[in-house]
Amino acid sequence: MNQAPLPNLELATFAGGCFWCMVSPFEELPGIHGIVSGYTGGHKENPTYEEVCAGGTGHYEAVQITFDPAVFPYRKLLTLFWQQIDPTDAGGQFHDRGESYYTAIFYHNERQREEAEESKLELEQSGRFDKPIVTPILPASVFYPAEDYHQDYHKKNPLHYKRYRIGSGREDFIEQHWSGPADREQLKQVLTPIQYEVTQNSATERPFTGEYWEHTADGIYVDVVSGEPLFSSLDKYDAGCGWPSFTRPLQSYNIKEKLDKSHFMIRTEVRSRQGDSHLGHVFDDGPGPTGLRYCINSAALRFIPKDELKKEGYGEYLPLFEQQS
Repeated sequence: MNQAPLPNLELATFAGGCFWCMVSPFEELPGIHGIVSGYTGGHKENPTYEEVCAGGTGHYEAVQITFDPAVFPYRKLLTLFWQQIDPTDAGGQFHDRGESYYTAIFYHNERQREEAEESKLELEQSGRFDKPIVTPILPASVFYPAEDYHQDYHKKNPLHYKRYRIGSGREDFIEQHWSGPADREQLKQVLTPIQYEVTQNSATERPFTGEYWEHTADGIYVDVVSGEPLFSSLDKYDAGCGWPSFTRPLQSYNIKEKLDKSHFMIRTEVRSRQGDSHLGHVFDDGPGPTGLRYCINSAALRFIPKDELKKEGYGEYLPLFEQQS
């Protein structure tokens, strides 16, 4: 059944194909209080996974998000939703076909409907896709939580989940349509030479020379190319290596990992998801609680001070620092 959020919270319900893949893009974000995978839009009461997948129930696989719109606005949730799907596919998503894998935005009030319609129109007019946007915007109906083993599937079965994202075609589609800078020649005009070489050609700045290796001010670090939020000063520490070091990213989904065999070494490269910028590498010699050390080039980052977060459009991250004061 639909969750009953607190008075200041709202529900957002999105169908984006397999619900396993629709949780991690929204988790760890400020203002997100819960994400449940389930079934909605159909006529069968309390359907099972097998019944929904077999068809005939009318239900979509969907996620229902409880969020605080004062912290993370619905419009930003919509933007994230579009970036997870192929909105031109009316028959399912990627290799998953059939009614249970259709996409849809289920609105819970008139304001959500209006914002969803505006967001869809903006996407249609952007020219990003050369086919019509077919994702419908529908009134929310009864939401039935899926079986326990489907909840947080990406955490319970991480290896199978990663193989599924890649094997289904979702990861390649997102990479093709939503990742990477639009114009490398334009980037040469707006980035410094070291910023360009690091982010676009996977170069490494010399240790103890970057702008942020011993930086201690409160705020967040974003991709210098795309502006997507990557790291917080709250997770920054001095690893003694001469590069900015963090124990974790602000949101795991925003970081892509790739095997790096360059320079006769085997390392794990980290890149930003949207900008596809080379950031640095992650190692398993960090402190608790993660045991990880994200060793990042200053040239790949832009720092947003705590006092300027709202002005710069990152106001949802202010509560992180208010909790520390």
